[in-house]
Order: sequence, then structure tokens, then C-alpha cells
Amino acid sequence: MRVVSVSLLAVSLVAPSLLAQAPRSNKLTLGLFLELERAGSPQIAPDGRQIIYTRGWVDKINDRWESSLWMMNVDGTRNRFLVDGSNAQWSPDGTRVAFTARGEPTGSQIFVRWMDAEGATTQITRISDGPSGLAWSPDGQWIAFNMNVDDKPDFPRVSLPPRPEGAKWVGDPKVVTRLNYRRDRQGYIDGGYRQIFVVPATGGTPRQITDGNWNSSAPVWTPDGAEILFSSLRVDTAEYAWRESEIYAVNVATGAVRQLTHHAGPDGNPVVSPDGKMVAYGATDAGDYTYHTTSLYVMDVSGANPRLLTPDFDNSPEDLVWAADNSGLYFTIQEKGTQNLYFVGLKGGIRQLSDGNHRFSIDAVTPQGLAVGTRTSYYEPGDIVTYDVKKRAFTKLTDVNGDILAGKKLGEVEEIWYTSLDNYQIQGWVVKPPDFDPNKKYPLILSIHGGPHSMYGVNFNFGFQEHAANGYVVLYTNPRGSTGYGSAFGNAIKNAYPSKDFDDLMNGVNEVIKRGYIDTLNMFVYGCSGGGVLTSWTVGHTTRFAAASANCAVTNWFSFVGTTDGASWYHNFAKLPWEDPTEHLRRSSIMYVGNVTTPTMLMTGEMDLRTPMEQTEEYYRALKMQKVPTAMVRFKNEWHGTGSTPSNFMRTQLYLRAWFEKYKRPSAGISN
Repeated sequence: MRVVSVSLLAVSLVAPSLLAQAPRSNKLTLGLFLELERAGSPQIAPDGRQIIYTRGWVDKINDRWESSLWMMNVDGTRNRFLVDGSNAQWSPDGTRVAFTARGEPTGSQIFVRWMDAEGATTQITRISDGPSGLAWSPDGQWIAFNMNVDDKPDFPRVSLPPRPEGAKWVGDPKVVTRLNYRRDRQGYIDGGYRQIFVVPATGGTPRQITDGNWNSSAPVWTPDGAEILFSSLRVDTAEYAWRESEIYAVNVATGAVRQLTHHAGPDGNPVVSPDGKMVAYGATDAGDYTYHTTSLYVMDVSGANPRLLTPDFDNSPEDLVWAADNSGLYFTIQEKGTQNLYFVGLKGGIRQLSDGNHRFSIDAVTPQGLAVGTRTSYYEPGDIVTYDVKKRAFTKLTDVNGDILAGKKLGEVEEIWYTSLDNYQIQGWVVKPPDFDPNKKYPLILSIHGGPHSMYGVNFNFGFQEHAANGYVVLYTNPRGSTGYGSAFGNAIKNAYPSKDFDDLMNGVNEVIKRGYIDTLNMFVYGCSGGGVLTSWTVGHTTRFAAASANCAVTNWFSFVGTTDGASWYHNFAKLPWEDPTEHLRRSSIMYVGNVTTPTMLMTGEMDLRTPMEQTEEYYRALKMQKVPTAMVRFKNEWHGTGSTPSNFMRTQLYLRAWFEKYKRPSAGISN
């Protein structure tokens, strides 16, 4: 068997001109990605005067993203570095900040920094598994968090005969007994469950307060400090449940657990009102659907009197924040590619508080009505902003990428709407090359989002802008199945994915072609995850694209449902595959590989557990058997996706364009 390494493949695919990335003074270049920064998770001090936020940056030496905590005044002045770390949380009195960072003996640990002039910092945990979900107790004496707790598999113990002296026997096998035994970006998870712990804020031994063979969500304290709320499903058959969870309260002193919700369907994200009397949470009714929006409920802290606050509101509230006077809740929704701020009172009545062609998420709202969050738009990467609810005015506090984007001419982004099959109205966006000339013909890249229940939007996208800077028109759309357009739109692909959303994508291509500036001989398509599904489906159902790249794809549903990192995908088909495999096969791209003539590359992370490498390998070999031009690119140090490692993001961009350039057809009038 002849084995071709990825490094050899790179030599044949990546043109020297792409690797060199000749500098263009006024256009975005790939090398600028290494200078990109991320701003997020702003936390406002209890007195409302200062904000701590996380600032991410690329460690170019170790090829990874790192994060630091920065602090500034609420008006954006005195913006300065504080400490390396992330996940900052102010203590209730504002004297300290808890955060996570690398510590001893290994991995992520919890630290506390005093916010006085001395700035003393103490590592308060020395645990073997990374903590998450940090939450201060109301009196500032404790910090609650989640951590994995090992359990022993329900399996008979065996004892081998004694080993001869000096024998080097192979290690014990791994025994798996759980239905869901591994998860992407974590690996095997059959050895334990996420439990809730508390640790003294001065440091000490963490105390476990939940137990059992169930995972617990991030902890939420009640204002009296007596209980912690969390979501879970604490029943013996929990691993077999589909879209089911409840909200519970655990007594911090005794560990006694009481169930607050009793509702068929998932209940989660509890948020306790400032006076401690009510709990807001998200819930979805159980049903036979692939997608449904989440509704906002409130109940008494005892669990009594649950009631719906958002009837007839076909969007999912996110970023829930109680008003300081307990009168209602602030929240954001993703809608038609945007995200804005809303408010709903306990007596009903939903009001939109912000508007704009941006994506605005919130982390806190002060008693004075100042919302603190992050905002991104077409030409602005995410930055920290405040929004004055009364004045309806934004203030931008950071500009972490202003230095690298200064003087750079970005591609114009145009929003489009078009009519698809069944009279569906579909939204999309077109990114044009800088110095775009409508009288010229440009190659087109169609980019397809994953999910399939997710949403492209109006946020800044470095990858799209970098493709545009290299002379491509980029089209991205939200076909049926996308979120942000209501339950019916998201559920329209039930038992049909990926066929109906394929129709929407092709009609989007037709819409852009009508504009007269697309070189129809040189159209290309790619996507990852759900986008990889649709890319592999596309090349089996049309020959209109000159080349394609199906990344981290599902190509065979029959084998996928049993090998992905969870059993939930079994429920996305009318019948189980051993009862009737016809739907699984009918919806699988590999069943149409005999139609493929389009040169199709496949790129997947070698550690991918969501869309395992076997899915790529099956399709790759099928293409080879059909003698279709193909290449399999196996990314190192990547779980699901191909761009979490900085250098792999850049490789993804380069491999895509190298493959497209390799199969670009001669055509007059192309702008290069």
C-alpha cells in the first residue's frame, strides 16, 4: 500500500505564490491573522465603575490561542493588562476577581486576585481536571464550579495470572459501558460526570455537592447562599433521553437535591432574580421535530407557578439578565443574521431595545440601564461596547484590531434576499473583492455553514474577507434549517436534509449570477460539518462547480449515527437504521458518488469525533474508485473543524484556494 503524507500533498497543492503571500499594502493578507485579537466576556464591577474582559491573541511560537484579562473604566479609559487567564468573575463586593489560568500541578486552575493596589494573586485549587462555570457565593466566601468526577464502569473485574518477573505486558484494555462515551474536543468521557463543587475563596480542598451518574450544568447561587441551581436529568434512563432536562436545586450544606421543573422537554439556563423569589429559564416543549425555538419562562424559586413570558414569540432568548428591580428580563435574540437587545416584563410585553445591522451580545445590565457586551458587524471584529438603554446609544470601548485593519480596504458586503422552491424567502450575503468592478467577471466561492441548525450573519469574517482580497466573490446564505427565522423555517429540513437546503443554496447562486459579474465557468463550493454534508451532496447533484472541498463532512448517515460523539442523531430519522435503512441511504452523499465529476478535496481533523475521519475516508475512496480528482487532507491537532489551531486556519485558507486554482478553467475577463 502506498501512503502519501499530508506534507507531500502540500507541495503539490499549494502554489508558491499563495505560500509567499506577497504583501499588498491596502488589502487584507493572511499573515495578518496572526495579529488578530479577540475581545469578549466583559464583566462589570458591582459598583459599575470598571470592566474586566478577556483578550485573546495568537501565540505564534506555540501555535495556539492564549488569553489575558484586561481592565478599563466603564467609559473605556485606562484600558490596561491585568493578568494572564480567562473566565473572570467579580466577587459580590468587588474586592476580588476569580479567574482560570494554567497552574500547578497541571492544567487549568482557579485563581483569585485582590483588586487593591497590591494586587496579590492566589491559586486556590490544585485539581486534576479543569474547572468551569465559576460562580461566587453571595457572601464572597465560596466559589462554586464544575469538575469531572471519575466513576467505575459497570463491568466485571478480572485478574490476570501473576506476571513473570521483568515481564512487560500490554496495558489493560479500555472498558466502555455508556451509550455516549466520547465527545469532540474532550475524547473519552465514559470515565465520569460533571459535578458541582465549592471551594473556599481563600483556597482549600474542594467539596463535592452533587453526585450520581448524571452531568450537572454550571452552578447558579440563590441570593441567600443556601442553594445552587443547575440543569440536569437525574433519572436512571438519562443517557437514553432525547431533548430532555430539568432544573434542580442542591442544598450547599447538606447536598439534598430537589427538582424544580417537571416539564416534557429541555429546561435549562436558570437565572435567579435579585430578590431571590423567582427563577427565569429557557424551555422547549417535547415534540417530533428536528428544530424548535426556545421559550422564556419564570417560576417561583420553589418551582411553583411556572409561566411563559414569551408566547407567540418565535425566537430563542439568549443572554438572560434580570432587571435590578425584578420587573423583568433583558435578553438578546438572533434574528435574520443580526442580534439585538430586548426586554420582557413579568406582566408581559416584549420590547426591542436596540437595533442595527450587527450582532450584539450582553453579559450584564447595570441598575442604571447600561448594558455591557460585545458587538461585531461586517467590517468590525468583536469589541467591547456599552449600550445605554434609556438613551438608546452604543459606546465602543475597545478597538483591539484597529491597528491591523488601519488602511486596509475590505471587501464590500451586500445583503441579498431571493425566492427559492416552495416560495421560501432566503437571506444571504455577498462579499466582493476590494476595488470591485461590476463590469468584470469574478470567480465565485459558495461557503455553506454547518449545524445544520445555525446562522450566518452580519459579523466580521476574516476568512471571507481574505478570500475576497484574493480576487473571489464569496456567497454565504441561510438556507432552510438555519436558525434566526423561526421554528417552521428551522424544522423545514426534517427528514429531508440535505436535499431542500441544497435547492436554497443553488437558487442563491442563481441570484448572484443574475448580477452579471460572476464567471460561471469558475464557481467553487466548500463547507465544514453540515457545510461538508451539503458540499458532498452538491457535487453528487450538479456539475456546475469547477471544484469543491467537503470538509469535516458526513457522507454516510448509516455509519455516522453509530460513530459520532452522541446518540442523538438516531432521532433525526423516521426509523432506526436496522429497522429500515432506506432513509439513511437516500440522504447519504455516498449513494450519489457515481454522479460526481467535480474535483473534490476532503479536509478533516484527525481527532474529529463529531464527524469522524471514517466519513471522509469512505467518500475519498469512493471518489478514487470513480477516478474523480480528489485529495484527502488530514489535519493534525484538530478535533471537529480545521481551524482552531492558528496555523491550521491559515492552511485551510491556502489549501482551499490552491485546490480551486488548480482546477480553474480558462475564461476571459476574470479579475485576478
